[in-house]
Amino acid sequence: MQRLSCLLMGFVLILGMTSAERFPRSGRRVCAAAVQSRAAPYVESHVQPVYQPYLTTCQGYRLCSTYRTTYKVAYRLAYRRFPQPMYTCCPGWRRANAHAVGCSKAICRLPCQNGGSCSAPDRCTCPPGWMGKSCQTDVDECAGQRHGCSQHCVNAPGSYGCACRAGHRLSADGKSCQASEPPAEPEASPALNRSGASREMKEEVQALRSRVEVLEQKLQLLLAPFHNLIPSAADDVSTDPISQLFYSLRQLDRIESLSEQISFLEERLETCSCKNER
Repeated sequence: MQRLSCLLMGFVLILGMTSAERFPRSGRRVCAAAVQSRAAPYVESHVQPVYQPYLTTCQGYRLCSTYRTTYKVAYRLAYRRFPQPMYTCCPGWRRANAHAVGCSKAICRLPCQNGGSCSAPDRCTCPPGWMGKSCQTDVDECAGQRHGCSQHCVNAPGSYGCACRAGHRLSADGKSCQASEPPAEPEASPALNRSGASREMKEEVQALRSRVEVLEQKLQLLLAPFHNLIPSAADDVSTDPISQLFYSLRQLDRIESLSEQISFLEERLETCSCKNER
């Protein structure tokens, strides 16, 4: 056990010396460095005597009480001093975290904006599209001729885009424009054609009916003088009424012809309506 304790102490000593070589030195953004010692607790082993009483025979055959000493390994808490690095970062720099070695984190008093990162004391590295001490200013890419847009350049915060004039559309590359194709005229469907034909036939039937009504009115006016005539006295009928009668008969023929045309058109109209419903 003593050998094991010695090995542990030697390992701790070597580890402390090795870590002391990795202490930050001046010049690595460290302005002051020093090594101080600190007490660290550890558990060590030691030999502890144990006294055990026992009885034995003395002179004269008497019983005597005495003790004997034995030894055992025991453990106890001890303290040892180790070197502790103490250093001060240069102005504008700090440690990345409490366990970091060296001062590698820059300090920017004005925080970097719009995705910028602090790369040096009070200096920001800005992403594309931004500039300024803290990346607060937008870069106007449309101010120069490097944007590559063929027609219009539209500036946006941190970026830009291209646009086209009326009658043109943006190509797949996002920069060039090409003429837009005129929209194709929709073809008339058969249902629309049938509905148009049905509407024309209805208008034609209505016009024929109007003509029949006019002819019927004229016939009533022509037959008015015959209402006072006696049917048996055929010889008393003058020439003028007879001529008027013949004219009225001709008008009746015209009315019948028009009625037949209306009936034919109505049949066609019903046939078209049945086809539209299918």
